[in-house]
Amino acid sequence: MSDTAAGVDLPTHDLSSTATVAFVGLGNMGAPMAGRLLEAGHRVIGFDLCETAVQRFTEHGGVAADTAAAAASDADVTILMLPSSAVVESVLDDGLAAVLRPGAVVVDMSSSEPMRTRALARRIADERGVDLVDAPVSGGVKGAVNGTLTIMVGGTPSVVSAALPILELLGRPVRVGDIGAGHALKALNNLLSATHLMVTSEAILVGERFGLDPEVMLTVINGSSGRSGSTENKWPNFIVPKTYDSGFALNLMLKDMRIATDLARHLGQPSLLGEHAVSLWSQASETLDSGADHTEIARWVEQSATPEIV
Repeated sequence: MSDTAAGVDLPTHDLSSTATVAFVGLGNMGAPMAGRLLEAGHRVIGFDLCETAVQRFTEHGGVAADTAAAAASDADVTILMLPSSAVVESVLDDGLAAVLRPGAVVVDMSSSEPMRTRALARRIADERGVDLVDAPVSGGVKGAVNGTLTIMVGGTPSVVSAALPILELLGRPVRVGDIGAGHALKALNNLLSATHLMVTSEAILVGERFGLDPEVMLTVINGSSGRSGSTENKWPNFIVPKTYDSGFALNLMLKDMRIATDLARHLGQPSLLGEHAVSLWSQASETLDSGADHTEIARWVEQSATPEIV
């Protein structure tokens, strides 16, 4: 795709100054992200199907809209923080795309499917003269609150540059390639994250059965070659205290894992360990509560263990 959508000039508004931002999806991640834009002085118009989420948003100075299309009708940039490609496409087709003016920028910060993102970007560019940037994030709710998210951005250089003043308020944006590249990298990152969270859980539980203290194990591992985000963050903060409240659902992690292995299959690249990890996480998803946090995979690993043989 060229640096302009369907031959339309890029936006001339300066997003480094006060902008009107539509924010669709005010959940665990979206709400604090929208809050940071409000704190920076931007006018943020939000929409979410959850009335409680909308109420919290308005209490922090946001303007509520009755529909996603109403939120985006006067926006300089529209941010989507939604569960999947299917939901993103549905929201755009349900009136949002029709109200976007030519030259507007849509930033899809959802965990979407990269091939569908490419197709969607071509379609709205051709039909509406609108540019799409994919910019999924990593860093959890804490990163959303503190503005320290890692943001994986896909899009043409000029369009990404136009969106940077907004994205930089939310974390550390890095352009990783053309449209769809951000969603691809996010899925691959989460496949890695899920796989090492499961094997970390297995290792810690084996050590605990042997008589090792999990906190001592984590201290040593975090100074050794086995360390990871699972040992440095997820186990000490959400699993050892048994709160299991990272704010990211197990089913969403599984969805991202499947996006990564589907991409591998599409490209003809084997993902043998990844496919096996998806199978195990699928079993956990069927066993645990539908709303289980992804850190509850450790509970599932423990529950799946056979009685100790002495």
